[in-house]
Amino acid sequence: MEIEPFSVSLSSPLETAAGRVERREGFLVYLEYQGTQGVGEATPLPGWTETKAECREALGRAAEIAEELDWGIALTKTDAPAARHGLSLALAEARARASDQPLYRYLDDDRLVTSVPVNATIGDQPPEATADAAERAVRDGFDSLKLKVGARPVSTDVERIRAVRERVSNGVELRADANGAWTHEEATEAVEAFAEFDVAYVEQPLPADDLVGHTELRGGPVDIALDESLAAYSIDEILAELAADVVVVKPMVVGGPDHAHDVATTARDVGVDPIISTTVDAVVARTGAVHVAASLPDVRPCGLATGSLLATDLSADPAPVSDGAVEVPQGKGLGLPDRPPN
Repeated sequence: MEIEPFSVSLSSPLETAAGRVERREGFLVYLEYQGTQGVGEATPLPGWTETKAECREALGRAAEIAEELDWGIALTKTDAPAARHGLSLALAEARARASDQPLYRYLDDDRLVTSVPVNATIGDQPPEATADAAERAVRDGFDSLKLKVGARPVSTDVERIRAVRERVSNGVELRADANGAWTHEEATEAVEAFAEFDVAYVEQPLPADDLVGHTELRGGPVDIALDESLAAYSIDEILAELAADVVVVKPMVVGGPDHAHDVATTARDVGVDPIISTTVDAVVARTGAVHVAASLPDVRPCGLATGSLLATDLSADPAPVSDGAVEVPQGKGLGLPDRPPN
């Protein structure tokens, strides 16, 4: 196995619970399976996954285990999610390339999938600016919009949602993402108010560890989606608590494309919709997430239109976004046009 560090710049800073992020730093992981090389990406995001140092250490331990045993056992013993994602993606890509098929078909399905619907993300801005951004996104072909909420008083977010709905037709799906910012009282107020504007769901209205609170919010006029909670709880714990109508599955957070596919299908089997998303990653991990989404029949618009958030990347993007959809590469494995350098 070869491990190569990399760093890519964001077009503008990303605010997270762990602080301000201006660059995404991680590791490209190259490994060989039955004579075929695969590439994966391990890009930790503290607050969601392990740190960069912990990720590098976990990758090194996995390489030692694989040398003694095999990659399957190394994966079972790797509990750092970003590191496991890099390893799992590299192994899956190698296997898909060896079988001469795109990764999404290796993961599950023999269907031909040429594109996956995606949502546009509208950041926190005053009502008029939010509506302007939403109108631009609709002109660009998006019919699903995710609005960031929770940074302002609930009453202001209600006005922002109102302004957007007045600009876009009822055929455009609106989603709201609070990133765990609200109290139970604020979340209840928001959910009730958002119903007037036909908001499809509110994502992570309460802190990640409050499964009971999310369960209590369910059953109202707007669905409840969980995102950050998947970094704190297993999908089985979330489903057992009946805490979500929708789960936002990030392969980089749950530990790889194999785990992400399992989480998504487990949720769907009990009537909970999966949405595949990213943590603003470089092209290798981002393309892997596109393949995970493509392996799920009839998936709802996913959070995969994130390549534009980067000012630099590792190679050309094989999965461009246009008219509200991301193109699914049909080449072997990930379908990267140029192998990232190693």
